[in-house]
Amino acid sequence: MAYPSQSEKNIIKVLLVEDDPMVQEVNRLFVERVEGFRIVGVAASGEEGLAMARELRPDLLILDVFMPLMDGLETLAAIRAEQLPVDVIVISAANDMQTIQRMLQNGAVDYIMKPFKFERVQQALEHYRTMKETMAGEKNVSQQVLDRLIYGRHPDAEPAPAPETAGLNLPKGLQALTLKQIVQFLSGYQTPLSAEEVAEGVGIARVTARRYLDYLEKNGLVRLDLQYGVGRPVNRYILSSPTGGPKS
Repeated sequence: MAYPSQSEKNIIKVLLVEDDPMVQEVNRLFVERVEGFRIVGVAASGEEGLAMARELRPDLLILDVFMPLMDGLETLAAIRAEQLPVDVIVISAANDMQTIQRMLQNGAVDYIMKPFKFERVQQALEHYRTMKETMAGEKNVSQQVLDRLIYGRHPDAEPAPAPETAGLNLPKGLQALTLKQIVQFLSGYQTPLSAEEVAEGVGIARVTARRYLDYLEKNGLVRLDLQYGVGRPVNRYILSSPTGGPKS
């Protein structure tokens, strides 16, 4: 029996439900530009989408509202009635508050109005990925972590600028705001911290914190400090000295 690799386990499977072929293709291209997401199916109606959701069991369904046979409102209601374990992001031209409210009440985690840009889809997907990673890794959460899941950050937080990160070209999947929050958090400590401690302090998943810390370490902004004890050594991270800049 073949088992999925660790990278395969981390892939978020996406089902597109959209009747317009041109929008289908735009959605597909946008989703596949975001690291960690894969299109596993495309449906041209709500009825077809519901059937594919039952069969494919995607993690995320991107749903239109105006569709033949079964519109997005009916489709989402049916998904919730059947308790299918799938999250939903709506991408639609529907801009009336009644429709938006009904979709949100039925559990849509985000709502994007047409016409839309790649950056808005990217923002929605990256926030969804952070939410999914955090929920998978936490049994109990703090208010800070919960606020980050809902708002993308603490609702009252205004992250201080981090000029030391200016000029860095972030790879796909990393966000400047989160990078600044991590640098700001590390700046308050004189001793090295583990990825788990950083994750808890910033309110993100440990695997996400490690991804940012590894990036900062490669660019010379963070120094890696291996601490040995019983078992495997623990990676701990501390900000590099102010005189150190990004590696060329």
